[in-house]
Amino acid sequence: MTAEPQLVPHRDAGLLARATAARLITRLIDGQAARGEASVVLTGGGIGIALLRAVRTSPAVDAVDWSRVDVWWGDERFVPADSPDRNDRQAREALLDHIPVDPKRVFPMGHRAAQTAGGDVEGATAASGYADPESAAAEYAALLAGRAAPGAAVPAFDVVLLGLGPEGHVASLFPNSPGVVATEPVVAVHDCPKPPPERISLTLPTIQSAREVWVIVAGEEKAAAVAASFSGAGPIDVPATGAVGRERTLWLVDQAAASRLPAPQR
Repeated sequence: MTAEPQLVPHRDAGLLARATAARLITRLIDGQAARGEASVVLTGGGIGIALLRAVRTSPAVDAVDWSRVDVWWGDERFVPADSPDRNDRQAREALLDHIPVDPKRVFPMGHRAAQTAGGDVEGATAASGYADPESAAAEYAALLAGRAAPGAAVPAFDVVLLGLGPEGHVASLFPNSPGVVATEPVVAVHDCPKPPPERISLTLPTIQSAREVWVIVAGEEKAAAVAASFSGAGPIDVPATGAVGRERTLWLVDQAAASRLPAPQR
């Protein structure tokens, strides 16, 4: 059972980030009230990081018991740990380094292993990184299984946050790519149409295990992708259409991103 997408427009990107931050704080508080803990899957990109900064500066940020929140990522660039391109580094700088999260409950995706002076890849360990995206994906799948309920492959996330690419991709699942039809929990992505070419990504079945999925979109350059996502296309052509939650699916957009939708939907 999945929830039909609901469009929630906002005046501009700044208001979108602040309103979504308030919504996320409330959702995490509700999850902790119901189950004693909560979980969130983070996204990168401009609006995703702006959202995290808005959480950090919200007057209600301390209402969440951050020590009882599991923090995951929807996808990651397979680059060195210190690369500024990594989603987890950006998330730490925007929010995680400034709140009392439990380091044992923060689960970044694996990074590229260090290179020796001769160009060889060093050992595939959590500290030094992974030799290839497949190894990193397998390890992340094991982490997910370790936090899942008995008999489940992945946790029932409270919220999965996703951005949207201009061609309709979510996480690192691109149109007409192997990853968009994958059924395993996590996949390695090669030959990505936007740099860097190698990535790791949750799959649509994993995203669909969440109680709620929120697709957060800002900017006129994303308007065509938003319109395509509400056009009746399927996930092979527009992967975002497969990003649905079990209880709720929200499209949180600014007016520019919604500008190509029919007027009644805006």
